[in-house]
Amino acid sequence: MSKFKEIGVAKDLCKGINEMGFINPTEVQEQSIPFLLLENRDLISLAQTGTGKTAAFGLPVIQKTELKNKYVQTIILCPTRELCIQICKDLETYSKYVSGIKILAVYGGTNIDTQIKSLNKGVHIVVGTPGRTKDLIKRKVLKLELVDKVVLDEADEMLSMGFKDDLDFILERTRADRQTMLFSATISKEVKSISKRYMSDAKEISVSKINSGAKNIEHHIYNVSSRNKYEALKRIADFNPNIYGIVFCRTKRHTKDIANKFIAEGYNADAIHGDLSQNQRDEVMQRFRNKSLQILIATDVAARGLDVDDITHVINYSLPDDPEVYIHRSGRTARAGKSGISIAISNESERRKIKSIEKKGGIKFVNKDVPTGVEICSNQLYKMIDKIENVEVDEKQIKPFLKDIYQKLEWLDRDELIKRFVSVEFNRFLNYYKEANKLQSKRSKKSEKKRGNKKSMTGFSINIGRKHRATPIDIISIINRALKSNDIEIGKIELNRYQTFFEIDKDFADQLTSNIKKIDFRGNDIVLGTSIDLNEERPRPRKERRKTRKKTSSRKKSKKKKKSRFR
Repeated sequence: MSKFKEIGVAKDLCKGINEMGFINPTEVQEQSIPFLLLENRDLISLAQTGTGKTAAFGLPVIQKTELKNKYVQTIILCPTRELCIQICKDLETYSKYVSGIKILAVYGGTNIDTQIKSLNKGVHIVVGTPGRTKDLIKRKVLKLELVDKVVLDEADEMLSMGFKDDLDFILERTRADRQTMLFSATISKEVKSISKRYMSDAKEISVSKINSGAKNIEHHIYNVSSRNKYEALKRIADFNPNIYGIVFCRTKRHTKDIANKFIAEGYNADAIHGDLSQNQRDEVMQRFRNKSLQILIATDVAARGLDVDDITHVINYSLPDDPEVYIHRSGRTARAGKSGISIAISNESERRKIKSIEKKGGIKFVNKDVPTGVEICSNQLYKMIDKIENVEVDEKQIKPFLKDIYQKLEWLDRDELIKRFVSVEFNRFLNYYKEANKLQSKRSKKSEKKRGNKKSMTGFSINIGRKHRATPIDIISIINRALKSNDIEIGKIELNRYQTFFEIDKDFADQLTSNIKKIDFRGNDIVLGTSIDLNEERPRPRKERRKTRKKTSSRKKSKKKKKSRFR
C-alpha cells in the first residue's frame, strides 16, 4: 500500500505519483498534505529547496478541485518562468489519471493571447509569475472573485526579486476567506510581513532549522587571488570528471564570459541568463535536465526554476552579498535525500562574507587546496579506464571491421597499444598541466607581506554608517557596484555612526571616485571622502563628539542632582 494513500491522497493521484517513483512522502509532504486535505486554515511551510514542496501543496490542491466548475479555483505564484513551467508540468504529471482537470502556466516572454484563450475556455488551476498574473488581472481575463486557494511558492525569493507590489496587487483582489499557503526556504522580515498582512491563524510547519543549509551538503572553500579564479574553476571541473553541476555568477555579463571561455576550451557547458529568449532558455534547461549538458553557468534568477535531483556540485564563482542567497544556491544539490558539494571560490577580501554565511546558515566551510596538475591527470586517467572497462561491446556491429583493425595494429605489443590508446584522449590534460604551477590556496607569508604594504592599498571614507543601518556587507556591496566587479581587493573596513572608512586596491581608486557618484544607499546619495591612511589615528566625526559631550554633561548634571538630595 502506498504511503501517500495512508496520509489521505486519492487513488488516481497515487497512481500518477507511483509512476514517477514516489513511494514514501518526504517530511514536508507528510506534515503538509494531511493538514491541507482536512483543514481550510492558512499554512506557512518552511523547508529547504528540493524537499518536495511542489507535491506538498500540489496534491491537496488537485484533490480538492471541483472539476465540474470551469473557473479558476487556485492560483500558484512563483518567482521565475522556469519554476512556473516546472510546477505546471509536475501538477500535470501528478494528475495524469484525474480526468478533466485543466492547469495553465502564465508567464512573460510568451504570447499573452494564447494564455487568454486558454483562460476563456476554462481553467481550474493557474500557475503564474507575479508580473504576468497581474497583467491578466488588469485585462479582466483572470478573475479572482471565486479563487479560494492561493499558494506563494518560494515566497522569500519573490520578495527579494522585488515582486512585493505585484503580490500586494494580486492578494488584495482575492476573497477574504481564501486559504493561503506560503512555502519558503527562509523566513525573512519581508516574508513575516506578508504573512502577517494576508494570513490569519496560520499553522506553521518547519522541517529543518530555519535559514540553515541542508545537512547532507559539504561546503568547500578554495581561497585564491582574484586573477586565479577562472583557473581554479577549470581545475575543480577537471578534478571532478563526473561533475554535473551549476556555476553561479553575479551578473549576466560574467555568466556569458565564463560560458564562452568554457565552451571555447572544450568543456561541455552552456549559460542561462536573462538575455536569452524563452525558447533558448528552454533548450538549455532541457539539455541540462537530460544530462547532455554537464555544466550550467547561471545567474541566481535564471537557475531558480531548475528542479533536478542529481546535481553533484554547486560552485559559487561569485559569492552573493546576502548569506540567504548562498543557502538557496547550495540547495540546488543534495536533493531528494542525496548528498552534494557546495563550493565557494573566494579571496581574502571576502572573509567577512564567509563568516556571515557560516553564522546565518549554521554551516562550516572546509578549506581545500586547488587540485594540482598531477591530481587532475590521475583522476581523468582513472575515469577513462573505468569508461573502457564498463563499455558495452556490440560484437555484431564491429565484427566487419575487426580483421582490418587487427592487421593494422599487429605490429604493436600489448603495453604499447595501451599507452597509445590512453594517450589519444589523455594528451590534452598531460600537455596542459605538464608545467602548470600550483595555485596558492592558503595565505602565504609572501601574500601577507603584500597585504601589509601600504603602497598597494588606498583608503577612503563615505557618508554612510551605522546610523543608516549599514553593515560591512552593505559597504562591500557599494564598493562592488561602483567598481562593477566583486573581484577587487578590499582591505580594512571601519564602520562608524555617521561614516565608514575602507581600503581598496589603489589601482582602482580613480574608477571608484568617478563611479560612486552614481550609487545610492537606501535613498541616500553617497559622498566619497579624500584618500586616507587607515593606520593613522583619526578624530571622530563632529556629530559623534557633540553627542559624547552631551552624554558626559548630562551625567555630570545627574550626579549633582543626586548629591543635592542628601544635603
